[in-house]
Amino acid sequence: MITGTSNDTSALFAAPPSQPDQSDLGQEDFLTLMITQFRNQDPFEPMDNGEFLGQLAQFSTVNGIESLNAEFAGLSGALRDEQALQAANLVGHTVLAATDSAYFNGANAVGGALDLGSAASNVEIDIVNANGELVQRLSLGEQAPGTVNFDWDGRNADGELVDAGHYQVNARVVRGSNIESTTAYLRADVESVTLGQFGGAMTLNLSGGNALSLSDIHQIL
Repeated sequence: MITGTSNDTSALFAAPPSQPDQSDLGQEDFLTLMITQFRNQDPFEPMDNGEFLGQLAQFSTVNGIESLNAEFAGLSGALRDEQALQAANLVGHTVLAATDSAYFNGANAVGGALDLGSAASNVEIDIVNANGELVQRLSLGEQAPGTVNFDWDGRNADGELVDAGHYQVNARVVRGSNIESTTAYLRADVESVTLGQFGGAMTLNLSGGNALSLSDIHQIL
């Protein structure tokens, strides 16, 4: 007997509850299949214990790998977020970066530093333009182990101010008769950060258009 009426027919046309994806075999499904297989085996040719344990071990391994992959995915995401936060905090700061490309804006000096593991009888810095021509050579003389700072005022060997642009900086260390190239860490301002797509590495966008990875940063000034 109908005791009341309602104009609300939404329940009649509501979507059925979502069903779990039947394409994946869960642990309970696997055990059900194994028990069914055990019950229906030929009594004259029963399943070998080794085979039975092998199937269980195989499922356990696959299940463990899936869990491990999920854990690694979560860890990777957390590390990526932390790295992005660290990189974002560098925006607006001046850093020393491992690069041989310096940008001279036409006014401010280009500077950097070397990290010497041992004493040197002389340290030389070559400034080269885009055509591969030597613009200026800085001779820093004898240096003790540790940090050696240098600055280039943007002038060539004739004392003339050069045009604004990118210049290559090559550093050499002289120890007796041995001449060795060494890494120059150049000062640069971090203007923005570009996050990597699809798991790619993020980059720091520096003044003058240079872009470097976070791992290239030697020191935050």
